[in-house]
Amino acid sequence: MDHHRYFMLNKPYNMVSQFVSPHNVVLLGDLDFDFPAGTHAIGRLDNNSEGLLLLTTNKKVTKLLFQDTVPHSRTYLVQVKNIVTEESLEQLRTGINIRIKGGEGYVTTPCDVEAVAAPANLFSSGYELREGVPCTWLQITLTEGKFHQVRKMVAAIHHPCKRLIRMSIEDIHLGDLKPGEVREIAGEDFFKKLRINRA
Repeated sequence: MDHHRYFMLNKPYNMVSQFVSPHNVVLLGDLDFDFPAGTHAIGRLDNNSEGLLLLTTNKKVTKLLFQDTVPHSRTYLVQVKNIVTEESLEQLRTGINIRIKGGEGYVTTPCDVEAVAAPANLFSSGYELREGVPCTWLQITLTEGKFHQVRKMVAAIHHPCKRLIRMSIEDIHLGDLKPGEVREIAGEDFFKKLRINRA
């Protein structure tokens, strides 16, 4: 029987995806939620990124999800500075050269990228573009996750990332979860929606 627990969180802007740190930063443990001992984040969102973060007490899930031979999709809403052309969108879709750890070049795997309308009722992040500054919202769905990949991809087409929100991992969606809010997921649903075998 699986005694582990599974959670989804809307990680706020300016919070790291960990419970302990030697630095003076806002941690997951600062949330108003009583996580059980042994809870850890599955993958990470950097300090300036927002949105869906999964947590569990099950140490096997990270390997199953992010080191599986079968790729798993993740969808992001990305606000970038200035207006992105169709040509630049096509560059992102077909694969673009970025620098990964160690400084070597890497051509990204083809992915789904669309320019979308500015999201309605989007929660404030504490960092907003000044009104009147031109921007584009992109919806990007990847099946890989190199270090800071989305930010590096939009930088490679000369559109700095101003806001990055992870909206879903496979069939687990952020939905109406507010920043800082946590929701527990039943183990059966968790594995089914992530399309991974139960660990």
